[in-house]
Amino acid sequence: MFDLAAYAGLFITAFVAATILPMQSETVFVGLILTGNYSVAALLLTASIGNTLGAAVNWLLGRGIERFRNKRWFPASAAQLDRAQRWYQRYGKWSLLLSWLPIGGDALTVVAGILREPFPTFLALVFIGKAARYAVLAWITLRLS
Repeated sequence: MFDLAAYAGLFITAFVAATILPMQSETVFVGLILTGNYSVAALLLTASIGNTLGAAVNWLLGRGIERFRNKRWFPASAAQLDRAQRWYQRYGKWSLLLSWLPIGGDALTVVAGILREPFPTFLALVFIGKAARYAVLAWITLRLS
């Protein structure tokens, strides 16, 4: 039961961390790796899927949220959104590979929704970027532990 709770906790943390709510999943991810009680591959997959699905919430928000752009609860500031929109227009869908960035990454996923990036393409590119980030983090953690 504890294993399921740990993976569920990581999934929820990774999911929420990719949405408009402030949270970091990296500490939970690294902490679980350091216990040595869990499969690193399973942790990597769990965190990557959770974080990608959290970003999908941002994409969904972007599909209909443009009219709320100046609201306090909006997932990105106007400046972040403008910067992400310029970046996205310049580099297109490939910029989604950088959706893991702590500053601007969430805004990119909202912009992808606003600009109507096809959902399958969005999911694939965001998953690749986020999984690569967790893989590098796991590699560093294992090398230093």
